[in-house]
Amino acid sequence: MTTATAPAAARTVSPRLLLSSQLIFNIGFYSVIPFLAVAMREDFAMGTTAVGIVLGARTFAQQGMFLAGGAIADGWGPRCAMVTGCLVRVTGYLLLAAAADFPLFLLGAIVTGIGGALFSPALESLLGQAEARREAGAGNRPTLFASLVIFGEIGAVAGPLAGVLLLGIGFDAALYLGAGIFTVMAWVFWRQVPATQEPLALQGPVDRPHPWQSVKDKRFIGFAAFYSVNLLAHNQLYFGLPLELERSGLGAGPLGALFAFASILTVCLQWPVAKLTGRVSPKSAFSAGFAIQGAGFAAVAVLAVSPPADGLEAIPAVVLVTALCLGHMVVGPTAMALVLEFAGDRPTGAFYGLLAGCGGVMALIGNIALGPLYESALQPSPSASAPWLFTALLAAAAAAGIRRCLPAGPTADAAPRA
Repeated sequence: MTTATAPAAARTVSPRLLLSSQLIFNIGFYSVIPFLAVAMREDFAMGTTAVGIVLGARTFAQQGMFLAGGAIADGWGPRCAMVTGCLVRVTGYLLLAAAADFPLFLLGAIVTGIGGALFSPALESLLGQAEARREAGAGNRPTLFASLVIFGEIGAVAGPLAGVLLLGIGFDAALYLGAGIFTVMAWVFWRQVPATQEPLALQGPVDRPHPWQSVKDKRFIGFAAFYSVNLLAHNQLYFGLPLELERSGLGAGPLGALFAFASILTVCLQWPVAKLTGRVSPKSAFSAGFAIQGAGFAAVAVLAVSPPADGLEAIPAVVLVTALCLGHMVVGPTAMALVLEFAGDRPTGAFYGLLAGCGGVMALIGNIALGPLYESALQPSPSASAPWLFTALLAAAAAAGIRRCLPAGPTADAAPRA
């Protein structure tokens, strides 16, 4: 059986619905997850290694399951995947609210991640279809994926602010708010996203599409492996940043403000950064983005050796947040748009899923490796630079290696359309 085009129902999904869904999804996420490490350490006296395992497992469960989530989006349709993802995340938040020990925190974090794995590939696949439809008249406009980042970051501004207010009541209050948000989202998707059982495809004839086609593309696997360093780097906003604040003597107090700063920075700069990135080749964009992240880690490694000067305690944290956000703004939308080049006329859900899945594996392995290193980074000393040097080297390796794994043809060396 063949289908000449993507299903009509799937084509009618409005990009505005998809973008606003990302905004609301991030409000529910960022009102909880940035404060999970703080709650585990301060409320339940758990060690750095335990926190790293829980955070890494959550990221792995979400990103690592993206391939399966993409296969579900391709095979069963986006509505089923998105509604189920929201309800699974509700279950995860309720488990975290009931948690008082490491096993239940771990289980709740994993279930929460699986919910995201079911939701995000379906949304990205639908957005990829919308991006392909506007391609002919896109000119030099930034892609819808750049808009996705902006909408997501607006939610990431509101989420931590809500989380900070709710922490005064208790961490459980933030969890119940998030559960309520995702319950409402499940209802909205059930009503607004058209039901379809057809596999999603961007264009051209598709004959029994297999969800694991992306695994057979060796160049794409290499690309995803190097790109996964971006997720590990960004994950240090949740793992390494609170520990750096503790080393600087500031504690968890400025955490919400720093997350808001990160989101405002992205909202203000993602669009101009995307336009600037659109004038250079993907090779140059990836090299620049990973170099910025690596420079941020290297700067913190240098600053972590000595006690901070009075009044300048927040400088290392601000440098880290700025570098990680700028690097992510460069490489994230570039990678998302290149997935369309890798997939060609094949369904995109599994490609986005594998890209995220490799990031999940990297986040889990990287956080487990960083856990013991961070134990020695809580006080200013030469050994406090170890985790930051480790991540800086990974960023440098990604900057050099990903250039060899871009799609074959002129795409790698030519400036993209957005």
